Amino acid sequence: QVQLVESGGGLVQPGGSLTLSCIVSGRTGIPYTMGWFRQAPGKEREFVMQIAGDTPYYADFARGRFTMAKDSSKNAVYLQMNSLKPEDTAVYVCAARGGGATFDFWGQGTQVTVSS
Repeated sequence: QVQLVESGGGLVQPGGSLTLSCIVSGRTGIPYTMGWFRQAPGKEREFVMQIAGDTPYYADFARGRFTMAKDSSKNAVYLQMNSLKPEDTAVYVCAARGGGATFDFWGQGTQVTVSS
């Protein structure tokens, strides 16, 4: 069973940067497709971005500001967020595909608050 634990959230000023981490356990290696989602208060969960192998896919709001990276030596994936805006405030959740077309494993999330 894949387990995902996020960290790195916090309070950041508009225009600032933050890097979220997701540690993968319960299996050898990082799943081929990893993703990040977010959920703001009162809103549906939305896709942020994913990386399949080495190929990234972005939500429109993330393109140009967010990037993902994998570190196989640490069984970790990262979400680097730059030029943060107040509307980026949300709980960010790491997810992994189990081999099919859906994300089967989810972390608990980490809170990101963008505010002055």
